[in-house]
Amino acid sequence: MSPAPPITRFGVLVRVGVFAFLEIAGLLVFARLMQPAGYLVAATMSTFAAAAIANSLALRIYERSRLAAIGLSWNAVSGRHLLLGFGGGAGAAIVILVLPLAAGAAELRPVPETPLQWGSIGFVTLVLLFGAVGEEMLFRGYGFQVLVGLLGPFAALLPVSVLFALAHTGNPDATTLALANTFGWGVLLGYSLLRGGDLWLPIGLHFGWNGVLPLFGVNVSGFTMKLTGYAMHWNIDHVWSGGAYGPEGGLLCSLALVILFVGLAKAPIEKQPATLLRPFGEA
Repeated sequence: MSPAPPITRFGVLVRVGVFAFLEIAGLLVFARLMQPAGYLVAATMSTFAAAAIANSLALRIYERSRLAAIGLSWNAVSGRHLLLGFGGGAGAAIVILVLPLAAGAAELRPVPETPLQWGSIGFVTLVLLFGAVGEEMLFRGYGFQVLVGLLGPFAALLPVSVLFALAHTGNPDATTLALANTFGWGVLLGYSLLRGGDLWLPIGLHFGWNGVLPLFGVNVSGFTMKLTGYAMHWNIDHVWSGGAYGPEGGLLCSLALVILFVGLAKAPIEKQPATLLRPFGEA
């Protein structure tokens, strides 16, 4: 492939604008097409489809490259990052749910009308995986990465994390604390991309967290997924449990974020070369 033409500051903003337009247009189209499948499936799969197409087109038009260039190329380090992220996200979710159960602050109660269905668990897990990949491509993909190269990591990280939180305002039972935690997740996931140089680490974190929550019978960002025949009932205030929004709307999630930030800072992460994250003007 021939090298991409030199990029200017104005050119970066144009590219981000085009990427955003492609993403929004794709979301509108795919959300309508997938609406009969139900809100959760439509929301996750339309995000994945729109993000994949927007990233692919932006990379092909402006970078003369393929989707792997946003940090989706696969190698041994990618696999370690994915497993490390999954372990961190799943482990944090397990800790903030098992400890309240052990302390009597919550209990698992059977839900006879929705018995355990392995097929449903597999299907929902797959949907959540596509949702995690789609959101990472959308919020930590092409647009975010070229902004990091232009503005620097923190100048790009904070506004994109605000957008990540605002994208969840329409979720059922969203609260101010839920959106604050979602902003924190946006910062954490962006930091994990900068730390590892690929999307596999944030994808692992995102999917590990989201994949574990419904197995304990709690809501995920306001969505109820009755999979295991049990539901978790809390004996503590909603400010801790998150109430109907799920743990992401409570202070237990805030605590998990602090732990994950510390863990990421200290984890033995091997940074991969990320072309799009290079500083502005650097070849």
